[in-house]
Amino acid sequence: MIDSDQPTGKYLYAIIRCSETQVIAARGIHEDGPQVYTIPYRDLAAVVSDSPCEEYESSRRNMLTHTRVLEAVMQHYTVLPISFGIVAPDVETIRDQLLVRGYDDFTTQINDLDGRIELGLKVFWTDEQFFREIADQEPAIRALRDSIVGKPAERTYYERIRLGEMVEAAIAQRRDADSEQILAALRPLAHALLTQPILTDRMVVNAAFLLNREDEARFDAAIHDLDAQFGSRMLFKSVGPVPPYNFVNLTVSWS
Repeated sequence: MIDSDQPTGKYLYAIIRCSETQVIAARGIHEDGPQVYTIPYRDLAAVVSDSPCEEYESSRRNMLTHTRVLEAVMQHYTVLPISFGIVAPDVETIRDQLLVRGYDDFTTQINDLDGRIELGLKVFWTDEQFFREIADQEPAIRALRDSIVGKPAERTYYERIRLGEMVEAAIAQRRDADSEQILAALRPLAHALLTQPILTDRMVVNAAFLLNREDEARFDAAIHDLDAQFGSRMLFKSVGPVPPYNFVNLTVSWS
């Protein structure tokens, strides 16, 4: 239960197109799972729940609660998601400093997102043997590797550094080629595409796609075809629909 002695603020989840106060079928962040509802201004509304004016820990439980609220809202509305952990002091601040101030920008962004969904895609090489194959397939790498076999590490220190650099460059080149082949097949199906940082040595693609909702089945079928084409050499992980964080530019601040 929210402590009555603490100032009660409003925890923010999203901006939606909605002209009246609505209750959302989800439980909000905080230990007692407060009701989630809208604070309207004209034809827009902020999705909020009552909350202490405190900083929230980025725990798995809190992050999941935030995401589940957004997923519930997405069932009925186009969503401009707000980053985790934003608490406004009161309703007036939300109306005056968020909805009134950002009305034109929010309306433009919602119009652009209407009828669209975000899907994420991560692709990984699956076999460590792949890295050895790169060395075998590159004559310069193979020659340098063979030249230092059996020699003391201290006598081949710089050669080993050079070998590592050459292997790393060859892997990056292969990643670029495989990534472009995958993205070339999916890019025509997307309204927008955003590539994100590669997180592991085995990762080939880390991307977010903004699709027209009616293209979701075609997109899934294209991923299935790529999976069959690359066979066991790659693992495809598709996630979504998810809140369109990657395609929303939403600034929240209280002056």
